[in-house]
Amino acid sequence: MKAVVQRVSHAHVDIDGETVGRCGPGLLILVCAMQDDDKANADALAGRIARLRIFPDDDGRMNRSILDTGGEALIISQFTLAADTSRGNRPGFSTAAAPGDGETLYNRFVAAMRAEGVTVETGRFGADMAVHLVNDGPVTIPIER
Repeated sequence: MKAVVQRVSHAHVDIDGETVGRCGPGLLILVCAMQDDDKANADALAGRIARLRIFPDDDGRMNRSILDTGGEALIISQFTLAADTSRGNRPGFSTAAAPGDGETLYNRFVAAMRAEGVTVETGRFGADMAVHLVNDGPVTIPIER
């Protein structure tokens, strides 16, 4: 699985003008399941992100996780993270998981983040979404598992 993790002051996602998910200080996580991914990949990625130390401690060093800070997460499915741009001008997405598998793994990832103790809201898998965020730092980290 692939993810892009952004530390945010706040974020929300709208579908057809309606806000369907939001978070306060915490993480906006864009996540994509790849063809060979399984439940273990989703669980491992959730554990890694939940413990990722990208929040400042009392000395201003990135030394705290979302678990340490009690932050929230907004998790958005993002199949375009599978983009292959190695040839031509049009990205290919053939390495992304099939939609049914992708949705199952996305839901597993969301459940695993909640099981880690993170308060989570989501967008809607496969929907055309407008994602709004205020990046804090900015801190943006790509992760693969």
